[in-house]
This record gives sequence, structure tokens and C-alpha cells, in this order.
Amino acid sequence: MLFGPLLQKFGVLITWLISTSLIFLRYLFFAGLAYMIFYVWKKRSLLQFKIQKHFPAKSQVRTELMYSLLSGTIFGLFALAIFWMNANGWTLMYRDIEKYGYAYLVLSLVLMILFHDAYFYWTHRLMHHPKMFKHFHKVHHLSYNPTPWAAFAFHPLEAVIEFAVLLIAICIIPMHPLVILSWSIWMIVWNVIGHLGFEIFPIGSIKHPFFKWVNTSTHHNLHHEKSQGNYGLYFNIWDRWMGTNQKDYEQVFTTLKENQV
Repeated sequence: MLFGPLLQKFGVLITWLISTSLIFLRYLFFAGLAYMIFYVWKKRSLLQFKIQKHFPAKSQVRTELMYSLLSGTIFGLFALAIFWMNANGWTLMYRDIEKYGYAYLVLSLVLMILFHDAYFYWTHRLMHHPKMFKHFHKVHHLSYNPTPWAAFAFHPLEAVIEFAVLLIAICIIPMHPLVILSWSIWMIVWNVIGHLGFEIFPIGSIKHPFFKWVNTSTHHNLHHEKSQGNYGLYFNIWDRWMGTNQKDYEQVFTTLKENQV
């Protein structure tokens, strides 16, 4: 079975270390590259794109890194669970692309992204309930003015919820490992964009018939700043449907972009 040989050859501990290392290296590459560009190399020249004009303290960055490292270790444990589930035939993962064809390969990636977007909105909104916030989500909101390093900065309980989406998905959506890899890259890239702290989307985005349904960096930055509303991840679908967009979101974005001209 797919992934079974990994456990048999390397054992549980080594497989966990490999999985955790790969997850954390992916995080370091995308979050680190964004941080170096926007917070080090081009910090001054890109200041006009900064959503909150002040920069966070170094202590916040260290906290983001610490919790992200902890999340990475938890995600590695979940990777072990996936290997074990698949080896025992509990998932719908498959190895031969020809089994479903290339069209389905692309469709399954779209389905995974849409499923994750819906899952994130509702679990995220639930974690903002007063009885759950301090136990699950408060750690992530220590980043009032987030940097790219906040992409994985979760309390361990929230890290479990965040990764559980993949465990559920592989049991209900037939997926090839290439799809899981593509989704994982998509996920970290958009997570970094949401926590970038700089608005890189063009001025007409939130009025465009298509792009208004895509979340901007400002959208999630406002969520961190005010700790309410703007619960969506990739798309602005659920926030629009449920009326949870912050009322000043479009105005803040527009003013920010006008000041960049």
C-alpha cells in the first residue's frame, strides 16, 4: 500500500522526523522568503504597502516561530496517522493517476481547496466563541500585527483542528499524493499572504466580478487587528454569504491602495 513501506523501512520515529522536517522546511521556505523580502531586504521601499504602518516587536516574531515549530511537530504526527490509515485501507488515496484520469486529478485539487475553505471558515468562526477562544485560538491572536511567521503559529489544540481537515478529506475524496502536495503548497502560500502584513493585491480587486471573491492580505490582517469578523481563508464566499465581513473592510483596502498611488 502507498506510504506503508516508509513505516516499514524507517520505523515510526524516523518517519515522524522526516515528515516533520519536510513540513517545517516548507514553512521556512515560503514564510522565510516572504519575511526576508518584506521585512528585511525591501522593508523601506515597500513601506507604502504596509497595512499596519508600525512593525511588530522581535519578541512577537520569536513567539510566532516557537509556536510554528510546535505546530510542525504536531503536523508530523498527523502525517504518521495518514500513512497508517492508508496502509490499512482506511483512505481513498490512490497511486495510479490513470485510475481516475488527469481531469479528475485537477478536479480533486479544486474540491480539496473548496472543502478546506469551508472547513476553515466554520471551525475558525467556532474557535472565536468566547468559551473556546482562550483554549484554542488565543495563541494565534497574540500576533495582533502578524508577520509571515504567524502562518503556523497555533496553540497545539488549534493545530490539531487545522490538520484534521486532511484526515477527513482523504476519507471522502479520492486523492493522489500529487494533489495533496499541490494543496499543501497552495495552503502555505495563501497562509503567508494572509499574514504578510503588506497589501499586494491591485486596487480594483474587491470590486472586480471575479477577484472580489478572493481574500486579500488586508482581509485577514483586519481579522488579527480587531479579532472578529473576516473568518475566511482563501475566498470571500462564506464571509459574504454569512455577513461576517468587517464593515470597513472594503474602505480600508481602498484607502490603503489609493495612498500607494
